[in-house]
Amino acid sequence: MNDIRDILKQRILIIDGAMGTMIQQYKLTEADYRGERFKDWPSDVKGNNDLLSITQPQIITEIHKQYLAAGADIIETNTFSSTAIAQADYDMQLLAYELNVAAAQCAREAIKQSGKQAWMAGAIGPLNKTLSLSPDVNNPGFRAVTFDQVVAAYYEQVKGLAEGGVDILLVETIFDTLNAKAAIYAIKQFYHDHPELPPAEIMISGTITDASGRTLSGQTLAAFYTSVMHARPLSIGLNCALGAKEMRSHIEELSHIASCYVSAYPNAGLPNAMGEYDETPDETAHFLEEWAEKGFVNIVGGCCGTTPDHIKHIADNVRNLKPRALPVVEEELI
Repeated sequence: MNDIRDILKQRILIIDGAMGTMIQQYKLTEADYRGERFKDWPSDVKGNNDLLSITQPQIITEIHKQYLAAGADIIETNTFSSTAIAQADYDMQLLAYELNVAAAQCAREAIKQSGKQAWMAGAIGPLNKTLSLSPDVNNPGFRAVTFDQVVAAYYEQVKGLAEGGVDILLVETIFDTLNAKAAIYAIKQFYHDHPELPPAEIMISGTITDASGRTLSGQTLAAFYTSVMHARPLSIGLNCALGAKEMRSHIEELSHIASCYVSAYPNAGLPNAMGEYDETPDETAHFLEEWAEKGFVNIVGGCCGTTPDHIKHIADNVRNLKPRALPVVEEELI
């Protein structure tokens, strides 16, 4: 398979859209989530989308195939919450490693069935516990988790994804940079411990949560970029929280400061009063086409609310546009 860095020099790559949005269309029941293996599980598991990689792998594979058919070059594994910390909500923390391996198998099978060249990105979510913020308003110094615990959880996830054969490790939807730094540390430590494995590329994608232009833990975009560049990632970008219209200024800023490739996969607009997304595929694609014309991006796709139809429109609209050129970075100050 061609090296992804070589392809990125030639064209804009397409990353897939929302997994959760597509799963919702299947109208799955509690029994569907449980499958035969977990039919007697003591906790409710409906909503644990990552579990479907084990109990309904044909559905996850089919969703991947729809995105590949729509034009996706990069598909994300169904592992956004596949850590022991996140799975504790369902008392399934012991399944974390298995979930990652199973999800990678679903993605690999989808690529095989599609017959096209595509890359698997192991999705590494932000966790449901944060290292920078206290969950107790009366005790701002309290933390629900330690850095070492977060590293251990991410290390287990990276192990499952790497052994499942992913090409990329995508640390995404970052609202707390300290959590992301723990993920980066876990990735580097895993490959240090396993020199026999070729290291996966790293993609990093943060989340600007509102009009302030800051992450939830208070960093500006430039500060966030500076905090994670030591990972030497393939790309840095933004996803989630905002629609393309609201994200544009931040992507433009990032395109000016990033020495690596830039990715962007916004939501399908902002959610309506019912929490649903109304932006049409054509509207989303129009925004991303303009970013591409301005030379802001190298990798584009969709997050919450986006479907294969959104991805197809995006792919069609940017197909003939040139990717953002990497800047020439001086190694030292004169």
